[in-house]
Amino acid sequence: MTDHFSQDTLAALFRALSQPVRLEILLAIGTGEACVCHLEAVIGQRQAYISQQLMTLREAGIVESRREGRNIFYRVKNPKVLDLIRAASEISGLEQDALEISGPADLLDDCPCPKCGTGQPETEPGELFQVGSKRSLALEENPHD
Repeated sequence: MTDHFSQDTLAALFRALSQPVRLEILLAIGTGEACVCHLEAVIGQRQAYISQQLMTLREAGIVESRREGRNIFYRVKNPKVLDLIRAASEISGLEQDALEISGPADLLDDCPCPKCGTGQPETEPGELFQVGSKRSLALEENPHD
């Protein structure tokens, strides 16, 4: 017979994962780490809302955080949570490629966080460069500056 404490612990985990935006946050963090401003750029929600969801995930022991200067970076505490999401996706009949789990090298051009902001190499104007899986064109410096 299973004790009620174990069932309650498991139910609390599933409750924490029950909101679609929390799943989206976990997929955006993926196997790397992300700060709130990075999650804002990926998810398109306000900082306050994302912070509330991260607090719930942190209280449930699903994510952990570290501070670096003014930024707090979040990462999935136990990667088996991502396996659980994959398994739930498969049980639900979703296509395997329907879930996109981010990795440590996924950078965004429109994200101001230090992780993405430092991901752009030095380039000459007009030169193509690779940032994560995106190709970008280095722009000319504004001659009016």
